[in-house]
Amino acid sequence: MKRMEILSRLEQAGVIAVVRGKDQAEAVKVSHAIIEGGIKGIEVTFTVPNAQVVIQELVEAYQGQAVVIGAGTVLDVVTARLAIMAGAEFVVSPSFDAETAELCNLYQIPYLPGCMTITEMQKALKSGVDIIKLFPGSAFGPSIVSAVKAPLPHINLMPTGGVSLENMDTWFKAGVVAVGVGGNLLAPAAAGNFAEVTKIAEQYAAKLAEIRGSNNG
Repeated sequence: MKRMEILSRLEQAGVIAVVRGKDQAEAVKVSHAIIEGGIKGIEVTFTVPNAQVVIQELVEAYQGQAVVIGAGTVLDVVTARLAIMAGAEFVVSPSFDAETAELCNLYQIPYLPGCMTITEMQKALKSGVDIIKLFPGSAFGPSIVSAVKAPLPHINLMPTGGVSLENMDTWFKAGVVAVGVGGNLLAPAAAGNFAEVTKIAEQYAAKLAEIRGSNNG
């Protein structure tokens, strides 16, 4: 049941922050700032030096809390194993990799591969993938969701790239289960302004609550 529980927490988080940084310390600081702002999903990318150490530190810091920590930019099965051993609760790739899917299935860890075409998505679903990362989301926009769901109505999509405060509600109305955000959320961290990162994270968390409130209403 581990995988189902993590998938449920991913869906509850709704917004997954894609964390990049020039070094380990910056990635840890920016993750704390994002979580402080109310975003509960963190994807530490392997473009961060020693990303597995960052993952381990965050997993230990937020143990038992409603925060889900995963690994991003996982290009191969070796990196996926490093991430899982460090405590990553989900693994995200920019493209689909069959070996990585198998490893994640073995450890009951959700695998979210980046796909652009129906062919790629079908292949990923056959390998047991629960959530497809629609990547890059900026290449399509929210209208792609209904186009994909026509032949694959059961698919769970998480767009990454091209998601903003302005269009987030349109993505959710189109039927996505979560969204990945990075760029504008992380921008102030480059200048060391982590308080501003928290402020932007608060806006995303508030927007998500508003979207979910109107959907339930």
